[in-house]
Amino acid sequence: MSGPTFRPVGSGALLADFGGEIAEDVFAQVVSLDRALSAQPPAWFEEAVPAYTSLLIVFDPLATDHASVAAHLRSLEAASVDLLATTTHEVPVCYDGDAGPDVAAAAQTLGLSEEAVIAAHLAGDYRVFMYGFAPGYAYLGGVPRDLHLPRKAAAVRGHPVGSVMVAGPQCLITTLPMPTGWWVIGRTSLRVLDAAADRPFLFEPGDRVRFIRVGAEAL
Repeated sequence: MSGPTFRPVGSGALLADFGGEIAEDVFAQVVSLDRALSAQPPAWFEEAVPAYTSLLIVFDPLATDHASVAAHLRSLEAASVDLLATTTHEVPVCYDGDAGPDVAAAAQTLGLSEEAVIAAHLAGDYRVFMYGFAPGYAYLGGVPRDLHLPRKAAAVRGHPVGSVMVAGPQCLITTLPMPTGWWVIGRTSLRVLDAAADRPFLFEPGDRVRFIRVGAEAL
């Protein structure tokens, strides 16, 4: 498999792009480069931000330049990452009543029963690919194809922290109350974001997530 292409992003960042396909082997390359860079960070290194198919490397533009950063990245022998050897998080989720306000509409849209929608979500093989949009918003891949839904035409307000929602092949657990055009099918008491903790984000890119069904009393 060929290596990434590099694109300057402003004066102090470089994007390592592994292609447009969201796939486990592509993401393994992203994580491999991220870990190789973090294992021995150069003096100019400030931050690396992994995404589905790319890694953004932020650097001090007074200490180096885009070409030198790209040359360093090409020289790294990024060890192959075993994405199976990562942490698996069990997330309790309630799908009943107000906790899953879109379960019925999702079932009608998909031509499934409500229990089939819930069963499909529980059966998903979820991987943490990236953080984005808002603090602690971990984008999970692995939603079963039977549960793929387009985003709603308009966002709906009033969804609380811990809302479990899906859109297309992605799943997300909210960390802030905000409107969304995704389908909210459950809620969890688990908090992905703890701003007071030394490590405020619960998940690491590459981690797996398994959803476990609980009743409303667990919220």
